Amino acid sequence: MESSTCEPDKIIFDQERGEYICTETGEVIEDRVVDGGAEWRAFEPERVRAEKMTEFLHDKGISTTIGVMKIDNTEERMKIARLRVLQEKARVKSSADRNLSKALKELERIGSLLNLPKAVKEEAAVIYREAVKKKIVMGRSIDSVLAASIYVACRKMKVAVSLDDIAKYSKADKKEVARHYRTLMIRLKIKVPVNDAKEHAIKIAELLGVSGKTTVKAIEIIEKVREKGISSGKEPASIAAASLYIACLLNDERRTQKEISMTAGITETTLRMRYKEIMKALKITLQTKQQE
Repeated sequence: MESSTCEPDKIIFDQERGEYICTETGEVIEDRVVDGGAEWRAFEPERVRAEKMTEFLHDKGISTTIGVMKIDNTEERMKIARLRVLQEKARVKSSADRNLSKALKELERIGSLLNLPKAVKEEAAVIYREAVKKKIVMGRSIDSVLAASIYVACRKMKVAVSLDDIAKYSKADKKEVARHYRTLMIRLKIKVPVNDAKEHAIKIAELLGVSGKTTVKAIEIIEKVREKGISSGKEPASIAAASLYIACLLNDERRTQKEISMTAGITETTLRMRYKEIMKALKITLQTKQQE
């Protein structure tokens, strides 16, 4: 550093400009200070520009830490403190932007795999943005909160997509998604229409070409399931699918578990679980041949 009459404790280092500056006189003690960081090779200019542009987009160009030497001047200390606060705010905003960008890409991926309508994806995006705004995402997995947002959107817009389906294509655990779903409902004060198992049963039956007689039987089973309290806390789609499967067996109308579960948007495992629960609770018996 060049000789100067400025006292050492009055000097600060401006990393952006690469200059040592005297806070008392405003004198530039030394400029064009060589960056001690990694040296880029001359044949990589495009890579250097790309890296710097990425850095700028993430934090609006404020990527360095404001460093100071000891400063006795109160006004200067306050100025540096304000700069640090602004820098931190920029970094936080940058983090939120990256969070949202990642979530929206994941939303598009899951939405495409589930063939969700555009309106449902837009609603899920709105819900997730609100979750970020309310700081619900903090301390939680982006994937799980996003998956929960998608499920809330589906429920709000009466799209028959089960939690099993969303969890299947999401990187998050199903139990975690279910827990965050409840959190979103409570924290964002969202109310969704009750998903009726009867509506699901009618829709599944129509898609599979099941007879009206068997559809009516499935609805009767659903009503009995409700009376027994078996449906509480369970996916309406799974209750509908299992009831329709039982109705098909009772009326000797052949439909496989795979056909019904795929049409209902649930797994075969879930269908079998609901089927066994309903059969036991309603004490329904079938001939061995029908169960095969």
